[in-house]
Amino acid sequence: MHFEHLVEINDFRIPLLFRLDRAQVWAGLMHRVEDARPFLPGLDECRIMARGEGTLERVLRFGATEVRDRVSYAVGDWVRFETTPSEHHGGGVLIISIEEPETDSLFLRFRYETLFASGHEAEDAAYGEFLRQAYEAADIDTVQVIRMLAETADRPARH
Repeated sequence: MHFEHLVEINDFRIPLLFRLDRAQVWAGLMHRVEDARPFLPGLDECRIMARGEGTLERVLRFGATEVRDRVSYAVGDWVRFETTPSEHHGGGVLIISIEEPETDSLFLRFRYETLFASGHEAEDAAYGEFLRQAYEAADIDTVQVIRMLAETADRPARH
């Protein structure tokens, strides 16, 4: 299943909204790469197994279930998460890219390639719609976590 959508970062219709710049959005995406726990409910551990130039390999532990993925990225532009198929996960790819059609107008584009097939077209269509809705909700939450991280980092320390 292929699915993609945009999530707006700076909605100018909300005047009091804390505005994020591209660097803050990128920092949030890299936080998701380094420690995905705030972004993935139920994630108990995010362990980096190997690092390379623009890549890393991780093990994500949800209770007793471990999921392995490979992350690659182009600094300031996009992140690609490629999940290895296993008995607990069908595998797939998520690419998150930053889009800035005009100054301060920031969006994240989420592109999914998910593997599943029950062999029944109607069941696959219903399941696909369920996944689309779940992905959209999770991606909106991702932007909220990035916003929270940026706002926290922007606050002056209290003494």
